[in-house]
Amino acid sequence: MSASVPHPLAPAVRLWPSLRAVYVAQLSRARVARIPLLFVATFQSIGIMILMRGVVDGGTGDEARAVVAGSSVLVVAFVALNLLAQHFGQLRASGGIDHYATLPVPAASVALGTAAAYASFTVPGVIVTAVSGSLLYQLPLGGLWVLLAVIPLAGAALAGLGAALGLLAPRPELATLCGQLGMSAALLLGVLPAGRMPEPVRWLRELLPSTYGVEALAEVLRPGPDWGSVVANLGVCAAVGALALTLATWAYRRAAISRVF
Repeated sequence: MSASVPHPLAPAVRLWPSLRAVYVAQLSRARVARIPLLFVATFQSIGIMILMRGVVDGGTGDEARAVVAGSSVLVVAFVALNLLAQHFGQLRASGGIDHYATLPVPAASVALGTAAAYASFTVPGVIVTAVSGSLLYQLPLGGLWVLLAVIPLAGAALAGLGAALGLLAPRPELATLCGQLGMSAALLLGVLPAGRMPEPVRWLRELLPSTYGVEALAEVLRPGPDWGSVVANLGVCAAVGALALTLATWAYRRAAISRVF
C-alpha cells in the first residue's frame, strides 16, 4: 500500500487583499446602519458653528478659523472615535471577536479595515460642514482641498484610538464612556483657539490626535496660508495615526487571544 501524500496547505492570505475585503464589508454595513448617525454628527457640528456665530465674528481671525476647522474634524471624532469604540466594545462583549478570529485573515486586516471603513464614512459630513462653515464665517474656500489629506490622516488617528479603546475596555459600557469622553475632548479642545486656553489645557490639546488635523485645516482657511505649517501638522497627524492603528492592531490580537484562552 502506497503511503498517502499530504496535501499542501493553502497559501496564507495576504494583508492587502484581506484588508480590502474587510474594508468593503464594513463599509457596506456602515452605509446601512450608520447613515442616520452621520446626519446627527453633521447637524451637530453645523449647529455648533451656528451657535458660536453669535459670539465669534466672521472673517479670517483665529476664532472663526478654529470654530470651522474644529467643527469639521468633530464629525470624524463622532464617527471614527466614538462609534468605533462602541462597535468594538460590543463586538468583544458579544463574542463577535471569536468569529473574526476564525477567519483566515491577518489581525491587522480586521483592525485596519474596520477603522478605514468608519473613517471613510465621515467624508460627506466633513465636506458639508467645512463648506457650510466657511460660507457662514466668510472664510476662503480655496484651501479646502486639504481635506483630502486631513480626513484620512485624522480619521486614521481617531479610528485607531477608538478601536483601541473599544478593544481594551473590560466592559462595553466603559468603551461607550471612553468614546463619549474622547469625542467631548475633540469638541472642547478643537473648537476654541489654543491662544485662549490655559497652559495645562494646551498640553492636553497637544495629546489629542485630532489637534494636528484641526491646525492644518485652520491654517488653509487664511488668505495666505503657511504651507510649511500645514505640511508639518499633517506629518505629525500621519505619525500619530500610524501609532494609533498599531495600538489598535495590538489590542485586537490581545482581545482575540484572551477569548481563545
